[in-house]
Amino acid sequence: MSALVDALRAAVGAPHVLTDGDLSAWEVDWRRRYRGKALAVVRPARAGEVAAVLRTCAAHGASVVPQGGNTGLVGGGVPDASGRQVLLSLTRMNRVRGVDAANLAMTVEAGCVLQAVQEAAAAHGLLFALSLAAEGSCTIGGNLATNAGGTQVLRYGNARELCLGLEVVTAAGEVWDGLSGLRKDNTGYDLRDLYIGSEGTLGVITAATLKLHPQPAARCTALASCATPEACVALLQLARARLGAGLTGFEVMGRFALSLVEKHFPALPRPLAASPWAVLLEQSDTESEAHARALFQGLLEAALEAGTISDAAVAESVQQSRQLWHLRESIPLAQAEEGLNIKHDIALPVSRIPEFVARTDAQLLAAFPGVRLVNFGHLGDGNLHYNVQAPQGVAAADFLREHEAAVNTIVYEAVHAHGGSISAEHGIGALKRQELARFKSPVALGLMRSIKQALDPQAVMNPARLL
Repeated sequence: MSALVDALRAAVGAPHVLTDGDLSAWEVDWRRRYRGKALAVVRPARAGEVAAVLRTCAAHGASVVPQGGNTGLVGGGVPDASGRQVLLSLTRMNRVRGVDAANLAMTVEAGCVLQAVQEAAAAHGLLFALSLAAEGSCTIGGNLATNAGGTQVLRYGNARELCLGLEVVTAAGEVWDGLSGLRKDNTGYDLRDLYIGSEGTLGVITAATLKLHPQPAARCTALASCATPEACVALLQLARARLGAGLTGFEVMGRFALSLVEKHFPALPRPLAASPWAVLLEQSDTESEAHARALFQGLLEAALEAGTISDAAVAESVQQSRQLWHLRESIPLAQAEEGLNIKHDIALPVSRIPEFVARTDAQLLAAFPGVRLVNFGHLGDGNLHYNVQAPQGVAAADFLREHEAAVNTIVYEAVHAHGGSISAEHGIGALKRQELARFKSPVALGLMRSIKQALDPQAVMNPARLL
């Protein structure tokens, strides 16, 4: 393989082909569940260099694993243990190529960190609406490759809805420039949507033209207490009726999920007494602070009068709003502090979530007495992070090793029975490949394999992921 490494050095420059030293930042996934060994970590700076890398790898029979910020949760962005795969890191491709304020669009390279994209839009008085807990380290290429969701899907949609065009290097090493800022372009197959969500298995996203929105005139954030999942859904219906498109965030958090935050991050403020469920709501208003607060106050008063909520706390400043969001965003970190857990990123029709939670909770507790259920997520768009923590006193690693398959069977069969999806926003990667084969229809899988064969006949791109 020395000839391949030499050719890669010629393509991108010797300092940007790493083969020695500690490469764990690229070879170990964020959850530390997947550990691989790369033949080399290659760090191109331009689409032309990416194309040269893919052509070189194809010529030498080596497969390529694209990687952004390495914040994925399904093992889709790290090499296997063979020592024969090339890890293609996009982090040097981190330029904002331009902002077109009149067209409400911006073009950025795939290695741009999401927070930097948000800040570049804000510098022009505009909003890039994708927002998630890892935004300080995840990259826009990875967000698009997995069709990331986050906290504002309810109003603005997934990453797919926020992308107007792509630049992609194909598996054959050709550069497709599809960086159109058009909202309408009815000229054949939508290649953009083909690559978004493909998890690096069809080609490499190297740049994107993104959709921007005007900054809201005001935002209001509140935390509300609910007794049941049914009450949370009723509050969502009321919020939609009262706020319409102004409802930009609606996050649900179970009691145990918040108790982990209290345990591991005791300094964080707790504005409400403990309740079975808590909902974090956010409204974005186009008129004024006064208008926003009047609408929000009316909503909460109506919810209290109807018995939908028992208490609520409204943020009185930007700092208080950030503190409320910090509670929600600290749940995954608190889980990690508590120990390994069995994660589920599922989507369900909102109307069926209460029944799913009741039945699946009961099944898991019957099968694994004492198991702790960490239920939280984006109720507004039907996406739950329905995670399972080992019983108190049971070694987390042992529980995961011995029971993960059985827990997954219970959860995924319940998701399927309630008309849901086993992956809402994290993707399939290596973690859920077998489950996808079980729950996706044979016709859909056949079509996906045909696309893979057509666009990557040599299986160069991220093999053993997704399909």
